[in-house]
Amino acid sequence: MYTEDHRSIMQSIRRFLASEVDPFADEWEAAEIFPAHELFKKMGDLGFLGITKPTEYGGMGLDFSYGVAAGEAMGYVRAQGVSMGAGVQTDMATPALATFGSDALKREFLAPAIAGDVVVSIGVSEQGAGSDVASLKTRARRDGDDYVISGSKMWITNGTQADWICLLCNTSEGQTHKNKSMIIVPLREGGKRVKGVEVQKIKKFGMWCSDTAQIFFDEVRVPVRNRIGEEGMGFIYQMKQFQEERLGAAARRLAAVQLIEETADYLRQRVAFGKPLLDNQFIQFKLAELKTELEALRGLVYMATQTYINGGDVVELASMAKLKAGRLSREIADWCMQFQGGMGYTWDNFVSRAYRDFRLGSIGGGADEVMMQVIAKQMGLMSRS
Repeated sequence: MYTEDHRSIMQSIRRFLASEVDPFADEWEAAEIFPAHELFKKMGDLGFLGITKPTEYGGMGLDFSYGVAAGEAMGYVRAQGVSMGAGVQTDMATPALATFGSDALKREFLAPAIAGDVVVSIGVSEQGAGSDVASLKTRARRDGDDYVISGSKMWITNGTQADWICLLCNTSEGQTHKNKSMIIVPLREGGKRVKGVEVQKIKKFGMWCSDTAQIFFDEVRVPVRNRIGEEGMGFIYQMKQFQEERLGAAARRLAAVQLIEETADYLRQRVAFGKPLLDNQFIQFKLAELKTELEALRGLVYMATQTYINGGDVVELASMAKLKAGRLSREIADWCMQFQGGMGYTWDNFVSRAYRDFRLGSIGGGADEVMMQVIAKQMGLMSRS
């Protein structure tokens, strides 16, 4: 799927990660945060945050295959929390804004996000409504030319540093698929927290350098003009936005090949019972099997991407890719830790970090069980209601 232009972007991203991220990965992991404003500005200056976004707002205007290529390159980072944070900025918080937002809204919020002048987040999940998007409770009531927002959002990536959030909330009563709207809600203004917004950081099992928060909204006023597209269409916009998110997440996991390669290199040097551990046929066959599975995932991701570019429906394929990427990356990390033995189990080893970080792939962005439900519905095995 990739041309020389794709590969050039991927090489540029990997060079950037090697110089601007990887040397600081351990430091940021220990601090449980990376400097998103500083890092995203550097990425924005290089065009990395607007690869698929319209040129009139500072993007490159390239098709989604270039976004997938960028995601795959970002997956090679030594701190996966950075790639996740950047992925939120490019694939989760801004696609609906770029597609359905007004020109004024895009100039005010999308252009700075592409430039890296701001850090942004997406607000869908709540404490009682994660993968079940339809059951969210956060509400925005109309008051003249404003929405007044009350409620809370959970698991917000970039949450403690974000300048604004793309918020999905209820704007009316009625059917849960038709009563939601997507609204851009500022979280900071003039360097200060917006009145009525409270942020609490969440400590996680993995993805340590990515700051994650629960955000509370207490009668927060936002102009109606901050709504993306039509009122009541938020659920539909989010479902469309999910496809780019899931393909981007699956693309990042293609870089798990480096875990296989690094494990093989370690086992060439690790001698046990008079010979390198890599000489063990079981290990050879298992690594070969994992690499085969990863290449099968690559084919699925590329096929889904091409279908998406051509205007096809990729709900089923994107869900399959997300499901397979989450499960396979967990399996790769688990086997690679097993083969590296005691060294793999040490806290600062890359494989143990991958083990912690990759576990999120089967939970965030739609749990495995939800992906299987979506696939089953697409297959006609269960009701779509």
